[in-house]
Amino acid sequence: MYKSILITIFLILINIITINSQDYPIIDTGQDLCYDTLNVIACSQPGETYYGQDSQYDGIEFSFQDNNDGTVTDLNTDLMWQKYLFEDKLTYDNALATADTFSLNRYDDWRLPSIKELYSLIDFRGITGMSAVESTPFIDTNYFEFRYGDETSGERFIDAQYASSTEYVGTTMNGDFTVFGVNFADGRIKGYGTNMPDGSEKLFEVRFVRGNINYGTNSFVNNNDGTITDNSSGLMWSKSDNGIGLNWEEALDWVYQKNQENYLGYNDWRLPNAKELQSIVDYSRSPQTTNSPAIDQLFEVTPIMDEGDEINYPFYWASTTHADGNPQNLYVKAVYVAFGEALGFMEQPPGSGNYTLMDVHGAGAQRSDPKQGDPNDYPNGFGPQGDVIRIYNYVRLVRDGHISDVEESNSVPPGEYKLEQNYPNPFNPSTTISFLVPKNENVSLKIFNLIGKEVDELVNEKLPAGYYSFNWNAEDQSSGIYFYKLITDSYSEMKKMILLK
Repeated sequence: MYKSILITIFLILINIITINSQDYPIIDTGQDLCYDTLNVIACSQPGETYYGQDSQYDGIEFSFQDNNDGTVTDLNTDLMWQKYLFEDKLTYDNALATADTFSLNRYDDWRLPSIKELYSLIDFRGITGMSAVESTPFIDTNYFEFRYGDETSGERFIDAQYASSTEYVGTTMNGDFTVFGVNFADGRIKGYGTNMPDGSEKLFEVRFVRGNINYGTNSFVNNNDGTITDNSSGLMWSKSDNGIGLNWEEALDWVYQKNQENYLGYNDWRLPNAKELQSIVDYSRSPQTTNSPAIDQLFEVTPIMDEGDEINYPFYWASTTHADGNPQNLYVKAVYVAFGEALGFMEQPPGSGNYTLMDVHGAGAQRSDPKQGDPNDYPNGFGPQGDVIRIYNYVRLVRDGHISDVEESNSVPPGEYKLEQNYPNPFNPSTTISFLVPKNENVSLKIFNLIGKEVDELVNEKLPAGYYSFNWNAEDQSSGIYFYKLITDSYSEMKKMILLK
């Protein structure tokens, strides 16, 4: 009887949380001013320098509701957040353990947010000055408690790193196990090693979330016209990047020129803002583990030779200015997202003058570069981890798209690809996954858990056209929601399933 009730509840939940265009709304950055490479300026007109930056495009505005019970609801994303911080910071392991037993008000289904859930809160009206007094947090403090690092205990004021549940599939620094986090004091995503250099465990700020478990899950469709639609967010992307590094002003100009050319049949492309760009990061991929950039295989990415003369993948410009530094140079930087390794020159040991190039923040990090200048002026990078300074970054176009008829009609995708719903569902402990591929090509079928971590790969080989069925035995996995993803050379689709033990 009890198991029957659980199955009914799970099936109701599946109907509620079916992936659609409302599950992954990309919330605006909040940025409402225009900038050149140094100052706030009057916003440019089409064809003028600096036209097409973040504030010139309207997005989904922040909309929070304080529930007056210690929780805050995001009315756009259907995520409910813990309003107040814990009295003390937590280690990563403690954060996960605390989420398992945490109860607030009448809810006990809280979780440590994924990096995409956590990043939905970032507000790029924030400013990182030279002190806490000169700074503005990158989160709305009218709704969420925030605190800068405790300088009286030896922390920097910018030590306000919030842990996510998204673990880096590679390692950083000297092989450190790494989790991604958002720093709401300095407006960045970085991969953080869970241990400090002295061997102690790193402490994070922690804010739990509940609700919309599909937030951050992409549903890409190749439109076979040089564009890719994400049915989860409704955004349309160019399949290819621009193929060459540009400074920020040049990147904005390049987008304008593509619109003049009616590129791929559209003239309303834009340089994506920080949140739009981060939304297409695939945190299950990295150069270290999949020998690829951190993005779905449907996208084409231009390889580069990095600062160590190794094959790597680019940073991509966002249209978002990053307010960071002293008052005279506050607006000289713009946001980028690293789809290759977020490299840095680490001085080892400190003060030795010996610099080693390494992945310091992980593929999928969000940092910032000067909008103009010469990368050769930064031979050892910049900042405590020696972040590499490239200045000439790449561009991927975005526009407000449409939900693909493939998903809307629930019909067979173009080219007769089809990924069936697993059967049985819910299942215990095994289930069958079937799919159809119309031509001879490389095929991968992967299984991911709820936080996006790959737990199994059922297929990874070249298959002739045909209909295939594979069995997944989840005897060693815990009960919960899982996702299975079919990836070919020209198609990608994901569905969910429930393991109920």
